[in-house]
Amino acid sequence: MSPSGAVSAPAWSRAEFEQRLRERGRAYHIHHPFNIMLNSGKASPEQIRGWVANRYYYQINIPVKDAAILANCEERAVRRNWVQRILDHDGSGDDPGGIESWLRLAEAVGLERAQVESLRQVLPGVRFAVDAYVNFARRAPWQEAVCASLTELFAPEIHKQRLAGWPQHYPWIDSAGLSYFQSRVSLARRDVEFGLALTLERFDTRAAQERALEILQFKLDVLWQMNDAMALALGVTA
Repeated sequence: MSPSGAVSAPAWSRAEFEQRLRERGRAYHIHHPFNIMLNSGKASPEQIRGWVANRYYYQINIPVKDAAILANCEERAVRRNWVQRILDHDGSGDDPGGIESWLRLAEAVGLERAQVESLRQVLPGVRFAVDAYVNFARRAPWQEAVCASLTELFAPEIHKQRLAGWPQHYPWIDSAGLSYFQSRVSLARRDVEFGLALTLERFDTRAAQERALEILQFKLDVLWQMNDAMALALGVTA
């Protein structure tokens, strides 16, 4: 019972909870006008370059966010799984990692590597949104930070759209630069299996489940705000 004496609502079943998490995909940035423009072939080279340069700030902060989760997590089994995400982006052994793949994408669209790495093109709205996500991961319980990663539920489709459409719409982009999207189709599926299973297991009361939905919406808002900032600065072709 709540402090007021009211009976708390029962927890949703795992299946219903998962369905409610997946329904949040309606707010995923795959539906943002700026992303629709990119994937429908209407973006100019300047808009694509601006998107790549700005998304780079998100890419380099993914392993920072994941390191924060590891730092807050006392469970060895979780750390052993989660650390792979850092290696996926920073690279390990012969694998150059996702950040390097993104820099190759930048070169494929006509950007200088040093220009992108300088972060001079990163818009304030993009920086603010990404920093908010990293700070959340640092300060929140690690279980909540894991929950925020569940936008990966929706990521494979956006990567598949780029792989299917970009070679046709933007033949001037070297196809080798699209390797980041190819790798993330499978890696996002792998990552979300663990994050989703953990969320379904640990968020086992109605209050916790509703909190999980709020956290997922926060992360969706981060991604949407990034697109808002880029749309404002770079323009959206109708």
